[in-house]
Amino acid sequence: MSAPQDGQRTTAKQLYAKLESTRKVYTDRAEKCAELTIPMAFPKESDTSSTKYETPYQSIGARGVNNLTSKLMLALFPPNAPFFRLSLGDEVRAQLGDDPATVQEWERALSKIERQITNYMESHQMRVTTNEAMTQLIITGNVLLFLPPKEGGMKLYRLNSYCLSRDGIGNTTEIVTKESIAYGALPPEAQRCIEGDNIEPHKAYDVYTHTYLDGEVYRSYQEVGDNIIPGTEQTYPKDASPWIPLRLRKMDGESYGRSFVDEYLGDLKALEALSKSVTEVAAIASNIIFLVNPNAQTRISELQKAKPGDFVRGRLEDITALQINKTGDLQVTTAAVQSIEARLSYAFLLNSAVQRNAERVTAEEIRYVARELEDTVGNIYSILARELQLPLVRRFMNQMTGTGAIPDLPQGSRGVEPTITTGIEALGRGHDLAKLDTFIRYAQVFPEAFQTAVKQNEILSQIATALGLDASSVVKSEQEIEQEQQQAMQMQMAQQLVPQAMQQQ
Repeated sequence: MSAPQDGQRTTAKQLYAKLESTRKVYTDRAEKCAELTIPMAFPKESDTSSTKYETPYQSIGARGVNNLTSKLMLALFPPNAPFFRLSLGDEVRAQLGDDPATVQEWERALSKIERQITNYMESHQMRVTTNEAMTQLIITGNVLLFLPPKEGGMKLYRLNSYCLSRDGIGNTTEIVTKESIAYGALPPEAQRCIEGDNIEPHKAYDVYTHTYLDGEVYRSYQEVGDNIIPGTEQTYPKDASPWIPLRLRKMDGESYGRSFVDEYLGDLKALEALSKSVTEVAAIASNIIFLVNPNAQTRISELQKAKPGDFVRGRLEDITALQINKTGDLQVTTAAVQSIEARLSYAFLLNSAVQRNAERVTAEEIRYVARELEDTVGNIYSILARELQLPLVRRFMNQMTGTGAIPDLPQGSRGVEPTITTGIEALGRGHDLAKLDTFIRYAQVFPEAFQTAVKQNEILSQIATALGLDASSVVKSEQEIEQEQQQAMQMQMAQQLVPQAMQQQ
């Protein structure tokens, strides 16, 4: 199925204008959030490269956004380990049976593919773009990622450069992006779609990309000058679309999300106003002005010419320094500023323990940050795991499969199933490990009971699982232990029989 032909369709430009009216309330809110945090993170559509952005009077907003961004990146995309794991589907595992050698061989092969995918993601600047995506999510609540199937890499669209719609359960049904590209930078196929005599090489033209859900596939095409660009029509499987729309706070019935900054916009507005007042009052107070009695006998010219230590004729009461008697009001304002800063610092995790600035951060540090984020940001992981992490893994797997970098592996129960090992998964494992550690410390108070009543083998298996390891590969099963005990007894009996046989001879 191709894109609808001219005269029988709504152009991508018209669809964008229609969806733009629904999006406006979200862009307006995003602009307000950016003004109080990082203004250049979400520029207005009218802004250009020469636009100067006013820095807020307070820096809590910018520091908080940057802090949350770095902690989200650490928790979701650890620098020293993959954030996902490939495992065999249930049907494949059932076909392999219980042969441990075969399962271990598959596990080693999947581990190699995991490293290949991780290296591929790092080499295509995934971390740089996703870092910017986290910033956009915290400030605006929405961002769109695009992974070109052929070129590779990742491209980011801010909220004011795309529109979308979702169905009742949150699946994306339509996406329309808008980009302004100079005529000289357009491919020849796009240039031929532009009609008119006033064509200038440096003039920018709006290029629209329309992606829509058609059954179990996504169809996409590009448009310029109300004409479809030949050769841009593409079809993607439903679970392998290169477009990944993200939102931070999911609201039922809404196509767009809400931001974290939006939840604290009242405090940020109040802090901005108070910080501005304190700064202006401090500037006025620092401007020293002297009042001179009009009937004074003291000569001002002699005072101005006097050097330190000189004696000048005059009276002290003839000259006074102008003072602003606002000390009490300023103290109240300062106390209010400190109170708001304390609340915002707690909300943005500025007062929490900061992880080490090191390339190799421990798993426990990652779990600690994850627990902090879960307590503060709420259900951030359930959203980002479903809409960011899993789609990223599947998209990169499809890209690498297409280029032959990894073998073609079916996904799902009949093939390979990617699972996320960070976020909620890491948080759950961290809680389990903490509970196990507490139990062991209490159980060791009674050494005899610990040796006789506690299932030590089961505890080792649970510890391995909590650390993200395959327990069967590092912990012996009960059957293996019994077999080894029987073999040891047989060997002992054999050693005892050998001397007896030699004596009989």
